[in-house]
Amino acid sequence: MTVDQLEPALASHYEPLINGEFRSISTETFPAVDAATGAQLATITRGGAADVDAAVAAARAAFPKWAATRPEERSLLLHRLADWIEANAERLAAIDTMDIGRTIFETPLDHRIAVGQYRFFASAAVTHDGWNHPVAGGWAIAKREPIGVVGQIIPWNVPAIMTAFKLAPALAAGNTVVLKPDENASLSTLELCTKLAELFPPGVVNVVPGFGDEAGAALTAHPDVDKLAFTGSAEVGRLVAHAGAERLVPVSLELGGKSPNIVFPDIEDLDRVIDNATFAATYCNGQSCLAGTRLFVHDDLYDDFLGKLSASFQGVRLGSPLDPATRLGCLVSEKQGRRVLDYIDSGRSDSSLVTGGGRATVSGSEHGWFIEPTVFETENSSRIAQEEIFGPVLSVIRWKDYDALIDQANDVEYGLAAGVYTTNLKNAMRTADRLHAGSVWVNQYFNLVDGSPFGGYKGSGLGREYCKETLDMYTQLKSIVLAEELPPPLFG
Repeated sequence: MTVDQLEPALASHYEPLINGEFRSISTETFPAVDAATGAQLATITRGGAADVDAAVAAARAAFPKWAATRPEERSLLLHRLADWIEANAERLAAIDTMDIGRTIFETPLDHRIAVGQYRFFASAAVTHDGWNHPVAGGWAIAKREPIGVVGQIIPWNVPAIMTAFKLAPALAAGNTVVLKPDENASLSTLELCTKLAELFPPGVVNVVPGFGDEAGAALTAHPDVDKLAFTGSAEVGRLVAHAGAERLVPVSLELGGKSPNIVFPDIEDLDRVIDNATFAATYCNGQSCLAGTRLFVHDDLYDDFLGKLSASFQGVRLGSPLDPATRLGCLVSEKQGRRVLDYIDSGRSDSSLVTGGGRATVSGSEHGWFIEPTVFETENSSRIAQEEIFGPVLSVIRWKDYDALIDQANDVEYGLAAGVYTTNLKNAMRTADRLHAGSVWVNQYFNLVDGSPFGGYKGSGLGREYCKETLDMYTQLKSIVLAEELPPPLFG
């Protein structure tokens, strides 16, 4: 499929969704280009502070009525949104594939995960209650209420998932939203806006595309935004947290990762472990905060494992993102490609390159930044093992002593996810307990389940998404204590 084969065709230009209408104050635009071919897909309004002001004002005006809407009605609208995504999933997946270079093999999964999130929070909304308790002479009640206008900023790597992670719980809880998609991956979110505008009352959902230092900064600093939610780099996350602290508004952050993936010597099916470890490091072209990019392999099977792992990486089919047989597409941009190659150069200086390490050229997609699946033997202290690369680069580290392994696995800035391969239940559970990670997957890396908390320790962020507890981040508790009668007089 190409952009010309999309039915219906992409619009030639996309504007912000503000107060139920597609309009903008800014007259500047930026192009959305096919990451692999460089072909222009559309132009997009470059939203700025004035557009954000209008969107926040619309969200503020819509909030009282939306907050008062019965949870069952909010639930119904989210289910209808999920229905539309399911009906249009093939087209939306193709748009993401062209927009960001992800493979058409992977992007349909993004939309299935997104559908699951809308349906999960549609259901959770009708059961998210406070509590009540009888006390002497009356009742004590804790009531959950939506926070208000929520400003949300998402990254480019999995736009369908990121949009769902933000919109679903915020809307289910009764908040109104101003969402800023990333300038590198706005198209599928803006396509979603056509249904959002039809389903939701004006002002409930507003989407302002633009650049981080313009629209994003304006949204983060806006005095009429009651909560901030951000997914992206730790560097920008700290700026968002600082902005929230300045205005004393709650902030939730899902930031980076440098996840350990641990292989115990008792594993029985080496080939399947290697296949899953390859997937863990190359999923999303390696552009994933939860990628298993530090692979700890036990000394007893290290040499055999490394040889087979090298062959597995060499067997990953790199090609056009729109080819169903492709398993590794291109990075989102030249900037990201050069960043990954810089890390690879760093690895050459202090680590041992096992396979890969270069930029590949794909016929018909010469514009794209295709990076060979790359494996290094290294130490946990190296730069490539410590810093988030966001590309298909795996650091393999030999281990023998269990306590030293745990220390090294935890010895990074981040704590988002981790993997464990073992047939021994004791190994699995004691290791999961000791890892500083928000998600630990045993024997299957990247095993997300609707309702299971997703978020990280340390520099990986604040709060949890993907679960019923997420609704707590989008609500506040009000305490009401009811006395059946006035107390006896104390004075006179």
